[in-house]
Amino acid sequence: MSDIKNSDAPINTTTIDKNLIDAPTGNIYEAISIISKRAIQINGDIKKELIDKLDEFATYNDSLEEIFENKEQIEVSKFYERLPKPHALAVQEWLENKIYHRNTRDEAIDN
Repeated sequence: MSDIKNSDAPINTTTIDKNLIDAPTGNIYEAISIISKRAIQINGDIKKELIDKLDEFATYNDSLEEIFENKEQIEVSKFYERLPKPHALAVQEWLENKIYHRNTRDEAIDN
């Protein structure tokens, strides 16, 4: 997860050349499918880490004062809100050739 926090993926929307996206596969739809699967993985990792960190602050009483005064919990939440979105991280990884992919259909034809 530390590489996600240090990623240079853009936080704002940026336009990326279609040819850069589909170059590794030769098919834009296949490339987007791979990127979307990676974004789902990244989102799951971030969500699990956030839940684990927020569980450290969990209190099991019903005091409203404690809920509003937990500044550390608010800071953790704000940190995760400022991270680049999972789809931006996945696209960045794709452009940097950090995502391993293979076409099983081509392997079946070769055998």
